Amino acid sequence: MTRKKSTDYSDITPDALRKLIRKGSITSPTSGMCNGYAQANLVVLPKDKAFDFLLFAMRNPKACPLLEVTDPGSRELTYMAKNADIATDIPKYRVYENGELTGEYTDVSMLWRDDLVSFIIGCSFSFEWELINADIPVRHIEENCNVPMYNTNIECERAGAFHGNMVVSMRPIPYDLVSKAVLVTGAMPRVHGAPIHIGSPKAIGIRSIDAPDYGDPVTIKKNEVPVFWPCGVTPQAVVMASKPEFCITHSPGHMFVTDIKNVNLKY
Repeated sequence: MTRKKSTDYSDITPDALRKLIRKGSITSPTSGMCNGYAQANLVVLPKDKAFDFLLFAMRNPKACPLLEVTDPGSRELTYMAKNADIATDIPKYRVYENGELTGEYTDVSMLWRDDLVSFIIGCSFSFEWELINADIPVRHIEENCNVPMYNTNIECERAGAFHGNMVVSMRPIPYDLVSKAVLVTGAMPRVHGAPIHIGSPKAIGIRSIDAPDYGDPVTIKKNEVPVFWPCGVTPQAVVMASKPEFCITHSPGHMFVTDIKNVNLKY
């Protein structure tokens, strides 16, 4: 199931990548881009919902590991990236109104409001280079597609207005490398950390491993087991369940690439 190879952005700097995204030159998923640099999920909510979501993230740190929260109305980041614009520097955004997906955009500056608070959340793409460096295969990078992601029956802990179930990402791992993959990713709790489940998809409410709810299906070989990590798409499932009046997120797999090295997000 190998896809046609796209332009390789693995060695580009985050600043250069964000400039290409800002110009509209890159609209694809960001897995495999900017080798060694952390990637992040985005949730943008009105200020009157921000505290509830902050509390939700604090109560659900595996699914929503917070890296930064902006001031209301600000499109700039203080810690995770310099010279960045959170409204233009992600390849693809989603907009939700009252829990309904109303559109996908490559630029949301025209929708920006003075009351919007941005939450930057750790992403499992950040630990993929660590897996590769440990000689553990990452199938969706090999097949040049988006990581498969699934809704589950794993309930998140409720906080204020926000409730819902966890979303997970899946990577097939050879049986003899599973414990190594757990150790490698477990050392990076700020980007989801260790797997939440290993083995049977049905045990966590996934009906078909071949039909992900987000992203693309990937090949699972005979000597491999599906391994599931908490996913930063969880807030989107929560938004659809909780129905806030307005929310902006990244589109699944289309992440914000930070200036922070993955090594700096380890224990």
